[in-house]
Amino acid sequence: MTKQPFQSSQTNALNLPGLSGRACVITGGAGILGKAICFGLAANGIRTAILDINPEAAGNLAIALESETGTKCIGVGADVLNKESLEAAKRFIESEFGQIDFLINGAGGNSPKATTAKENYTLPENGDKPEEKIERNTIFDLDQSGFKFVFDLNFMGTLLPSQVFGEDMAKRGKGVILNVSSMNSFRPLTKIPAYSAAKASVNNFTQWLAVHLAPAGVRVNAIAPGFFLTDQNRFLLTDKETGEPTARGKKIKVNTPMGKYGEPENLQGAVLFLLSDLSAFITGVILPVDGGYSAFGGV
Repeated sequence: MTKQPFQSSQTNALNLPGLSGRACVITGGAGILGKAICFGLAANGIRTAILDINPEAAGNLAIALESETGTKCIGVGADVLNKESLEAAKRFIESEFGQIDFLINGAGGNSPKATTAKENYTLPENGDKPEEKIERNTIFDLDQSGFKFVFDLNFMGTLLPSQVFGEDMAKRGKGVILNVSSMNSFRPLTKIPAYSAAKASVNNFTQWLAVHLAPAGVRVNAIAPGFFLTDQNRFLLTDKETGEPTARGKKIKVNTPMGKYGEPENLQGAVLFLLSDLSAFITGVILPVDGGYSAFGGV
């Protein structure tokens, strides 16, 4: 577990209707953004099951959150790409919490193996020989397995938990599924084609599932974070040696009207609102949390 990242002052109990005493499952909950969301949940009385591929990190976080907020939290090891793993996690969570009211699909991320080194394809130099393979680090050089892993982690890692945890909600006629998308889903960023494609698919699936489950009383929405420093994108945005912003990191801040990266806690308000009864007539939306990035044309 990382150094204790939360202080009670970061999240006050908002007393939004329909939250306190409910039970939520969050996948990828031990990640940087997941931790902040978990704290917001627990601080508002939502019993939280933190699912993560790293059960130790999930368990340590659950202990810290329960100690600080007084709300019951549990850590559960699970693989969002393995349905049997998710079903086993569901059985355990139900033995601890009973019915599950909310699902947050927070597992996801990018990988260097699905990232091009260059933003654009460059034509071969005059001296290049056609018969030689020239390593250009463009889309043509990406390994299929790396691309598939990132796409599956973000899209299938949203679909499978929705199947496993959403069915009982539909049968009961009540529940909320909240997906974590990305601003990258609306306009793909350079270098990260797999992540872009997967998050665009998450948006489409969010809307599809919202329509599919609306008659069953289950709401499905998503948040689309702008730029936050995480373990998955740090290698693109900061220099490994100096810690200073890369040229890409500087470009992001210039194109974000608020001129900064988001803080993980900035996601809490949007999450809590979309889970609460205040949003009872909202389904099928993807809500940007992006410091104005989506509103800025670059000029």
